[in-house]
Amino acid sequence: SPDEGWQVYTSAQAPDGKCLCTAVIPVQGTCSRDLRSHQLRQLMEKVQNISQSMEVLDLRTYRDLQYVRNTESLMRGLDSRLKVAAESQKSLNARSFQELKDKMTELLPLMPVLDQYKSDTRLIVHLKEEVRNLSGSLLAIQEEMGAYDYEELQQRVLMLEARLHACMQKLGCGKLTGVSNPITIRASGSRFGSWMTDTMTPSADSRVWYMDGYYKGRRVLEFRTLNDFVTGQNFVQHLLPHPWAGTGHVVFNGSLYYNKYQSNIAVKYHFRSRSVLVQRSLAGAGYNNTFPYSWGGFSDIDFMVDESGLWAVYTTNQNAGNIVVSRVDPQTLEVLHSWDTGYPKRSAGESFMICGTLYVTNSHLAGAKIYFAYYTNTSSYEYTDIPFHNQYSHISMLDYNPRERVLYTWNNGHQVIYNVTLFHVIKTSGEL
Repeated sequence: SPDEGWQVYTSAQAPDGKCLCTAVIPVQGTCSRDLRSHQLRQLMEKVQNISQSMEVLDLRTYRDLQYVRNTESLMRGLDSRLKVAAESQKSLNARSFQELKDKMTELLPLMPVLDQYKSDTRLIVHLKEEVRNLSGSLLAIQEEMGAYDYEELQQRVLMLEARLHACMQKLGCGKLTGVSNPITIRASGSRFGSWMTDTMTPSADSRVWYMDGYYKGRRVLEFRTLNDFVTGQNFVQHLLPHPWAGTGHVVFNGSLYYNKYQSNIAVKYHFRSRSVLVQRSLAGAGYNNTFPYSWGGFSDIDFMVDESGLWAVYTTNQNAGNIVVSRVDPQTLEVLHSWDTGYPKRSAGESFMICGTLYVTNSHLAGAKIYFAYYTNTSSYEYTDIPFHNQYSHISMLDYNPRERVLYTWNNGHQVIYNVTLFHVIKTSGEL
């Protein structure tokens, strides 16, 4: 489905010979299985059920067969006695008659066993019909899928996925040209909060972090996978030594970067060691709702990560409340370089970084759009008009994840993600 998979639009060649294309990267973990895979799964479940029925039937048949064998000699003896009695009824005295009755009584338990045999015979006929139907269904699917077995298909899919990711790595940083409709992952927590995955670790690490509320909070929940986050299971709790302010937190390479409550201090908390590795003041940065986004919530300092590293977005009295973008050393939290964007932070709904460009929404409420872009590589800006569907009408956190190339959002107690459409330039030669 175009809503789920990779899309490539309008490939073209620039005058300098570079290949230009626009691509949409799929949301990680949201692809649903196609119809063929769904049918295969149903067939596998049927086969498993039939196998279990056959095992039960085999055990029961074996037990009943043993009972029939044990009564075989008794039946032969009774048969010979009945023949003798039929040939000479005079020889059938009272004693002989009673012996025959006793033998018949011994054989009475055989009746339900024979009835069970009849039932099992009907079950076997039914199972044979099921197996015949399954064979036909599997043959039809095999023909439709191109006569590949399931394992081979799985290997081909994995190889294709690897090639697609290699293609993504070839794509240079792109300019944002569109944002998809929102995809709601979960509805939980209060009106304000933040949630995220690590922006740097390998894709096999799918942990999700969840921080409810916008001030004085210290409780961070770490879920093992996105599915665990959706179901609210399999999580551990981290209790931060310092409470946070705002919702502008980010997880980068195993550490949480956040703003310490009632200060302009940046804190780096390492999850594995459960300790603060470093903390440092952002000189002159406003805090305690001095320069928040339009929704307030102590959102004075906003940390974010893109393809080029760690950033802090804030403002100071010195630059009259305009948004400052600073490159930050993730090890020491030192500010490496800063840019004054000229955009008033109190007029911004939220903002995020993609490929060294700061994108700003003009509101946190319904009707918002991505209105402003500041390019740090050229120290220039432009006004944009990129539609942005604010489904739940109150955004209090918006961050880009460069590893997954999606936007993470906390929207009025809903955890939501967006696909992004970027205009890319391929940096190296070679086929996609």
